[in-house]
Amino acid sequence: MAGISDKREKFVRLAEGRTQSALEAIRKIGNLSNRRAYEYSDADIKKIIKTLREATNAVEHKFGSSSGDGVNKFKL
Repeated sequence: MAGISDKREKFVRLAEGRTQSALEAIRKIGNLSNRRAYEYSDADIKKIIKTLREATNAVEHKFGSSSGDGVNKFKL
């Protein structure tokens, strides 16, 4: 049973760190909303939000099934 406990501990450690990193990255994207510092269109924002939603949907799907997609790169 030690193997299961080790796997759980590893999952928790990695999940917490990676989730925290993702949240920080999302907050940084939110900082781009400052119109005094940046210029962007509604289409840019819709594309960012759509891509983030698709990524979270893909994560949810991976936890629900054993197959996963390849890694996609975001580009405006």
